[in-house]
Amino acid sequence: MRKLAILTIALLSSAACLWAQGTTEATEAKSADGLTKVSIQLDGGATPYYAPLYVAQQKGYFKEAGLDVDFYYAAASDIVKNVAAGNVEFGFPNADAVVTAKSNGVPVKVVHNTYQHGLGSTIFKADSGITSAKDLKGKRIAVTSLGSPNYIQLQVLLKSVGLTLDDIDLEIIGTGAILNSLTTGKVDAIVFSMLRTIELNNAGADVKEIRSDTVLPSFGNVLISGDAYIKEHPEVVDAFSSALTKAIQYICDGHAEEAVDLSIANYVKTFNASKRDVTIQIINEVFKTYLWQSDFTKANGIGTADPARWNKLINIQHEYGIIDNVFDANDLLYSKIIK
Repeated sequence: MRKLAILTIALLSSAACLWAQGTTEATEAKSADGLTKVSIQLDGGATPYYAPLYVAQQKGYFKEAGLDVDFYYAAASDIVKNVAAGNVEFGFPNADAVVTAKSNGVPVKVVHNTYQHGLGSTIFKADSGITSAKDLKGKRIAVTSLGSPNYIQLQVLLKSVGLTLDDIDLEIIGTGAILNSLTTGKVDAIVFSMLRTIELNNAGADVKEIRSDTVLPSFGNVLISGDAYIKEHPEVVDAFSSALTKAIQYICDGHAEEAVDLSIANYVKTFNASKRDVTIQIINEVFKTYLWQSDFTKANGIGTADPARWNKLINIQHEYGIIDNVFDANDLLYSKIIK
């Protein structure tokens, strides 16, 4: 663990220096058995929800693709900088961080549109009297911060039914307390991760949700690489993406339980065992049917991207002051995934 921490610090320090110097030189290293060594940084910490990447490693899909992959973890904004600087070949951050970075000229691209939708939802108790967005008028609604994506999602949802923040009682409640604020009745609704909807219902709370993606196209975690690396090693980018797609398809073909167990056993060893079953349920009910797959992927394939949805996200982020500069989604998306 200490070795990993030291390496992570080194990566971040190096990224800061290289990015400041505008250095994006891409290199390729080989392992002893001739595989191309690459690294990927994942957003936050290890979780069973990163199962496709862990499955690709454990089932040998990366090896079949000629890759020897190392996993590291960091904050989304640091991941984008590290990828742009060439310190890691791939990253798996939240799409909002990628859009923000791209608006500031950071040279990265989405090379696999892994999550087709965002995770944001407005969650409320079934007996709250809320059945649609119009019913949010006069309600106490919590977000984690005024700068969070969920804050923007709330405003867009309100606007879709002719309401504004002036029509609700907005509360700012930290991540650690926001779920409790809903279950104890401190607020009428929260805008948070839709994964919590299933967890809360599983724990006995009767809650419903309005998914933010119905009014604001968004994306969760996506696979990114640096412009320089894509230009010099497109075959590696394609190989990594293909292995990731193969793993997602494997899980969707009835192997969610195996994928979760494999992830916990090899990567998330401190995982709370009592959450295993609900995690499998979430993989089956949210990731398989909504995040990894969609009507768009059914027509075009897992990991493909719709530039029109990305452009709408970019324009709304600019409208709400999240980004200063508008850009075309085609400049952000790897050409081979655009459909």
